[in-house]
Amino acid sequence: MSAPRPLVALPLPGRVDPENAFLLLFAGEEAAFWLDAGADAAAGWSLLGTGAIERDADAVRAVTLTGTATDAVDGPPFHGGWVGWAGYEQGAAAMGAPHAAVADGAWIGVTRAIAVDHAAGQAYALAEASGASRWRDEVDAALAAAAPLPAPVPAVDAGAAAARHTVTGYIDLVEQCRAAIERGDAYQLCLTTRFTVPRPDDPLAVYRRLRRATPAHHGGCIRVGRRHLLSASPEQFLAAAGGIASTSPIKGTRPRGASADEDARLAEELRTDVKERAENVMIVDLMRNDLSHVGVPGSVRVERLWQVETYPAVHQLVSTVSVRLREGVTAGDLMDAAFPAGSMTGAPKLSAMTILHALEGAPRGVYSGCFGHVGLDGRVDLAMVIRSIMVDDDATYVGAGGGITWLSRPVAEAAEVATKARAPLAALGATVPAEWAAVVD
Repeated sequence: MSAPRPLVALPLPGRVDPENAFLLLFAGEEAAFWLDAGADAAAGWSLLGTGAIERDADAVRAVTLTGTATDAVDGPPFHGGWVGWAGYEQGAAAMGAPHAAVADGAWIGVTRAIAVDHAAGQAYALAEASGASRWRDEVDAALAAAAPLPAPVPAVDAGAAAARHTVTGYIDLVEQCRAAIERGDAYQLCLTTRFTVPRPDDPLAVYRRLRRATPAHHGGCIRVGRRHLLSASPEQFLAAAGGIASTSPIKGTRPRGASADEDARLAEELRTDVKERAENVMIVDLMRNDLSHVGVPGSVRVERLWQVETYPAVHQLVSTVSVRLREGVTAGDLMDAAFPAGSMTGAPKLSAMTILHALEGAPRGVYSGCFGHVGLDGRVDLAMVIRSIMVDDDATYVGAGGGITWLSRPVAEAAEVATKARAPLAALGATVPAEWAAVVD
């Protein structure tokens, strides 16, 4: 395809429901995306649209991130560029770490879009200048004439998912991680596994169920051909605007409580847990180092540390690190410095990835990668591929994992995996296998 062109944003009258707009205008497109601020979002932006499949990933990498982005608050954070994803093995290959077959990235050069500002209740139609007015009128007419759309149909019972590892096998891998830490080969390792179910008939219906059950500020549904990434991600991997880049790693998880008192107790337990705080700050230090490779010396900052964020299924412990980018830094430079995310590898990063490659014994694919948008103007917003579903040609995958430190309790780590996998599998009509469910129940 030819390079995407800048897009003009024209205000749309009235409020726009992103779900209705996506189903009406983009659901049938071969290349379509919906970057979702969450069901009933009261803040943030949703971006949905279509375009042409990008065949040259280097075009995305070449975007300069400094000196062109603006911090305007009166318009969308995207004015043309790409939406898509990058897989974990791509990052491993770029770092020189051992890896399974490289999972190709997938990017869409955006030609038409709708951006929704949930805080202001304002939506915009985005298209090239020559067709922007026509696209705005087309969107307005389609939404004005549309009847309310029905709720997604319930999932068909898909039974128990097939697990890559047994619970006993995963617990053994946790112990091997602890042994590697004791030897001094690493001080934190993010150990992952995978659950597999058959391909669903309607991936979009799966996403609609997922976002209702577990709304998140960096959710998304991206279709490239027959492949669909469906995500309820709560983790922003990389953001860049105005020459500043930031990352917000998540390390530390607790389930929600059955009562308000239990819920508050679990959140406080997470906030004060020595193991969880140690795990989180290890990744903060790793990301400080990663961002320093593309930053102005002395400009790395820890903006927040050990903040508990609460979602429908879990509490998470989150921190944020930022840096002022050096002149001329590109999207590719930033990715090479920071990807894969330290929250999904462990530390030191190269040693952790080498150990995990041997222990996990199979590719992660798009899971543990990232997705989102890279703008022609240098603005970037990429989320982690966690709490996600990857629909491939012949099967569907849900990855899950957790950070292992010397203080980890193996059975609790297995329970965390099952907790994280439950919601994506439920959207598919599936359950974790009985032995995995037993470590939570």
